[in-house]
Parts: sequence; structure tokens; C-alpha cells
Amino acid sequence: MSSSAGSRVVVTGATGNVGTSVVRLLSEDPEVKSVRGLARRTPQWSPPKTEWAAVDLGSEQANLAERFEGADAVIHLAWAFQPTHDPATTWRTNVLGGIRVFEAVAAARVPVLVHASSVGAYSPGPKDRPVDESWPTHGWPDAAYCREKAYLERTLDVFERDHPEVRVVRMRPAFLFKWESASEQRRIFGGRFLPGPLARPELLPFLPDIPGLRVQALHTDDAAEAYRLAVHSDSARGAFNLAADPPLDAGVLAELLGSRPVRLPRAAVRSAIAAAWGLHLLPASPHLFDAVLRLPLMDCGRARAELGWEPRRTATEVIQEFLEGLQKGGGMETEPMRGRKVG
Repeated sequence: MSSSAGSRVVVTGATGNVGTSVVRLLSEDPEVKSVRGLARRTPQWSPPKTEWAAVDLGSEQANLAERFEGADAVIHLAWAFQPTHDPATTWRTNVLGGIRVFEAVAAARVPVLVHASSVGAYSPGPKDRPVDESWPTHGWPDAAYCREKAYLERTLDVFERDHPEVRVVRMRPAFLFKWESASEQRRIFGGRFLPGPLARPELLPFLPDIPGLRVQALHTDDAAEAYRLAVHSDSARGAFNLAADPPLDAGVLAELLGSRPVRLPRAAVRSAIAAAWGLHLLPASPHLFDAVLRLPLMDCGRARAELGWEPRRTATEVIQEFLEGLQKGGGMETEPMRGRKVG
């Protein structure tokens, strides 16, 4: 997609965990002429070649086609995780907002759309072997996050049929972490008052070992590199799994933290999460817990072969960096990513 004049890329959700990494990489890319970051609140952070626009994708008044005019690619990252107790609100932002983005891409005649799907879009799958991108993407229906990611997969099926002139790429990353995302992710999943300094190995003498809790992780910057490569690769189409090795379970994490895994019944843990969520003490819902236990492990061979992508950090290195960010209030100069230590 590159040209002598350089490419112009629009990024939605540009101030969040993935967006900040994508914007930074694009701003450093000599093949990119300009980056337009869209977010509900414009930041003080100002990378080279980047301009900002305040846009609420959940609003019917958002004039996205005008924002996309003249772009060579749109990277759609915007996503609302909360409020988990009001799925209609997240549906308006995530699903209806996503549909507005797709329609605006077509209206503005943008030739490339790179969409942030997720491992959460996948139907329940195996934990003992990886699956490729052909695995069904119907999500776990009780979890709003999975339900919304899966719905947008179906929406893109129709979009690709109706707009074959648009090169559509769907990224399906594992759980994404970096030092700077620690405070944001603590607030999203653990709540505002969960003390980050408690995430010290010496304060975790044992780790819960829950049947089915085996997942994959990836550094956010490594995921951002895949997005950058997809923008420039004229042949890249369809879905790409993104994850780093090794898969994370209680044994791997206990060895990393110097703790001891202790087997706990799945039902007991879920009941505790459901009680805390019902009392509004925990933002993460028990339905998301159910989904995580059923997520398949992903084979990332297609991204390596077709994009030339390779994660630079292992999953254990990612978790180490993230835990340090929790302890030190990791963040950066955007509203979603603001750093804050609690306790």
C-alpha cells in the first residue's frame, strides 16, 4: 500500500492500550506520511506526524466518513470494556460504533480496513493444542465482550461480500499487556481500589490453579507491529492469530513468581467472582471468567508466514513487565492510560 508520497492512516481508539502502541509505531514509520488518531478525549501526548480528533463512536452524530476522507487505511481499535453491568451501553459503542466505522470506510473509499477482533471471538476450543484461523468465531454468548467481538466478525463477513474493493484484515490477538497499560487494566478488570503494589511475588505465596485456566499473552507493542505490517502488505487479507509462547497456566506463573500452585474448584472461584461482581466490587464479570476458561489456544503460523511477524518478547517476559507496571503505577499521557498507584 505504500507510495512515494507515503500513506495516511486513521486509528480509532488511538489513546488506549493498543492504540498508543500502534500510533507510536506508525509515527516512527518512514513509509507513513501522517497519522490521525480518533478518541473520545484528545490527549496531551503528541507523537510526530500525528493529529488528533475527538470522536465518540457510540454517537449517531459522529461524522466518520469525513474523518476518513483521503486515508489509505483505517485501523479500528476502539472498544469499551465497561460498564459490564449495562451491556446495552457497550453494545452501542462496540457493535453499533464498529458498524459505523465499516460503513464510513466504504463511504470514504478507504482501500484498507484493519479490524481488532480477538481470541475472545472464538468459540470454545482445546487447551492442549493450538487452532488456526478457521476455528469458528461464535464467541461465548453469555460474555458481552465475546458476544460483541463475534457479532462484528459476522458483520465483516457481509461487509467483505458487499465491498470486495476493500482489503479487510482481522487481527485476533491474545491478552495484550505492557508496562504502560498496567493502571488502565487494573481499573478495567480489578477495580479502581485494587492496590497495584500488592502484585509483588513475595505477597503471593500460592496461585490458584483452576481447571481450564490456560491462556496466551502478547506484548502490546508486538501486536502493534502486526497491525503496521498488515497496513503495508498488499496481499494480507483475512484473519491473523497473534500470541507469544509459552501458554500461561498456574504452573508457568507459579514458577515465574516463585509461588506454589494450589488447585481450586472452578465453581468456588466463579461463585466468589459472581458475588463480588454482583456487589459492584469487581468490574470483571463471571461470564468473562466462564469465557476465559473455554478460549482455545491459537496457532500463529499464518502471521509469521504471510506478514513476516514474530513476537520479540515471550509471554513470561510480558507478564513480568506488566507486574512491574502494576507495582509502580505504570501509565502514560492519555486519559484511558493514566498511571496511578493505589494503596
